[in-house]
Amino acid sequence: MEEFTIRAEDPASPDVRTLIEALDAFLVSLYPPESNHLLPIDALRQPNVTFLTARSTDRVVGCGALVNHDGEYGELKRMFVLPEFRGFKIGRRILEELEVRARSIKLPVIRLETGVSQHNALALYERAGYQRIGPFGDFYDDPLCVYMEKRLQ
Repeated sequence: MEEFTIRAEDPASPDVRTLIEALDAFLVSLYPPESNHLLPIDALRQPNVTFLTARSTDRVVGCGALVNHDGEYGELKRMFVLPEFRGFKIGRRILEELEVRARSIKLPVIRLETGVSQHNALALYERAGYQRIGPFGDFYDDPLCVYMEKRLQ
């Protein structure tokens, strides 16, 4: 089995940008613009964001981000694994590392928004203990969106 490393990286680096573009294309194929809540690369480079990648020996195969909302809660963004690398538990490893980092800065809860058509993502979050909630932050009630949270403390 191939080894993967999880580490913090600059989301603007060329190979990571290519991965994020693949994620954008995937989401645009599933949902209309008003149901896509894509955090741009510049926003992923802010001091309140932890951006992680999963790398095989020669390429970036997955990513995920944690946005710290003033210590009130963390928000998962940009969770993605290339389709050909799904099934290796890469998404779970990224999620677990983001949770470790959230706990280390004493965030009480992590929230997320994902789409109803992302069955693998929903299963990952449910297995990890996330529960469905209503819209939070700037989100609104959208039948194509699923909102979830996990209490950390």
